Amino acid sequence: MIIIGIHDGHDAGAVLFKDNNVYAVNEERLNRVKKYRGFPRLSLKTVLEMAQVDPGDVDVIAVAGLFRRQKRLLELEAELSKIFGKEFKRKTIFVEHHLAHAASAYYSSGLKESLVLTIDAAGDGLSSTISIGRDGELIRIAQSTYIDSLGDFYASITELLGFKPMRHEGKVMSLAAYGKPTYELGSIIELNGLSFENHLKVIGVEATRKLAEFFSFPLERAKEVSSNLKRGIMDGELEKKAIEIAASAQAHLEKLIEELGLRLKDYGLPVSYAGGVAQNVKANAVLRRIFGDLWVFPAMDDAGLAFGAAAFVKAQLERLYGKWKPFRLEHVYLGPSYSEEFIEETLNKINLEYEEVDTPSFIADSLVEGKLVGLFQGGMEYGPRALGNRSILADPRDPKVRDRLNLALRRDVFQPFAPSILEEDFPRYIDDLTGEPNRFMTMSYIASEEFRDVAPAVVHVDGTTRPQSVTAEISTTYYRIIREFKKRSGVGAILNTSFNMHGEPIVCSPYDAIKTFREAKLDVLILEKFAIYRY
Repeated sequence: MIIIGIHDGHDAGAVLFKDNNVYAVNEERLNRVKKYRGFPRLSLKTVLEMAQVDPGDVDVIAVAGLFRRQKRLLELEAELSKIFGKEFKRKTIFVEHHLAHAASAYYSSGLKESLVLTIDAAGDGLSSTISIGRDGELIRIAQSTYIDSLGDFYASITELLGFKPMRHEGKVMSLAAYGKPTYELGSIIELNGLSFENHLKVIGVEATRKLAEFFSFPLERAKEVSSNLKRGIMDGELEKKAIEIAASAQAHLEKLIEELGLRLKDYGLPVSYAGGVAQNVKANAVLRRIFGDLWVFPAMDDAGLAFGAAAFVKAQLERLYGKWKPFRLEHVYLGPSYSEEFIEETLNKINLEYEEVDTPSFIADSLVEGKLVGLFQGGMEYGPRALGNRSILADPRDPKVRDRLNLALRRDVFQPFAPSILEEDFPRYIDDLTGEPNRFMTMSYIASEEFRDVAPAVVHVDGTTRPQSVTAEISTTYYRIIREFKKRSGVGAILNTSFNMHGEPIVCSPYDAIKTFREAKLDVLILEKFAIYRY
């Protein structure tokens, strides 16, 4: 059975299921337009090529989202007809937005029975759902409308503070750690049973304006304030107020998630979770502490909708024929990879000097020497996190490396960096570990005193960290890199940030990696076994 999943919209992408193999990529990585909105032409072409599948051999086309506007639907149909032929409608199934989110979480969790939670800004008229997944079936038990949106509340706070809503919510979460909550926001949005209730009764820019009035914050100066914060200017009156607002919004989000989690605890089931709000690693940690463990789908935002649509259709067909069984997504290296032959030809074509190296030892030596290293290997990661295949690496022992990286990548100075940790060292470095060590950077933890001492560059100002656990079975070369670094430094962790300039997509091809390597002025670039130096 060959199933294609398509998301035509915000953060477009395509996924192909071929028996037990999964191929996935989002359009932004290929056309280099961050969070690209539209039809995923390049993604579809790429997953078909990766799987070596002819469009005519595709059994089902699963489209995420319901298309209510005639113009958009006709445009989608025209695109599908070009690729799959005039009979494409016979193969096409539309999967509602939040059902696709729920499917991405449940059908990748490896769980036979699970509570399935989705929370985002909005999609197909809803902003959250709660379902029970049982024996491959999803049964919805609660929901919130697009008006009663927790995700939109946080997006409006993001816009209020001068950042881009639907993109920079992570900056608000990072900024919150620098302040204390001083505003009580129960009059704005609260939990009502298993649903949320928005007392503002408006969303989007109208909600942003009402919040500006509530906080007495001058919306017309928001860009000026965010610009100052990005540069580390935090002591101005408005900047201090912005930090207090961020801290209050984050605290309220965590409070509502905690209240919801405690009510869901009575069901006695583990939780699978997806949707844009699932990007908030601090709130995810709240749920983890309630349930002991938590499965967050690694491509939790709209980038994962194509996966969810395809996974839902696949599961229903398997249930129909009595063949469904739980599936666990073990890794997200589901994107394009490039052979050593292709990379060498590329380097020769552009006359770039290189040398062959033993990658783990070479990178470990480079990190100990204080170098910034771009690492490009294997299949590209699916989802928002670089997990060792499209990563920039540095020595976590040196706190000054944060300033170097912020300058090189043009990042906001208040945003933290994350570590990749050997799985056997996870319990030493994490104080509040419950459940399995997290391999996808989908939640925060409290760093141990030892880790704060030995790896200050990857611990946030509030003592938390967002780690990736690395195993030899799943990430062989990357595991060896960290192990070699530990032999030299005594620390079983390295700083790992995504291989991209701020505001750009993570690199996909060797050409992308070379371009970003030069622009960021990194010290070394590793393309599989080939090392390139900055001159």
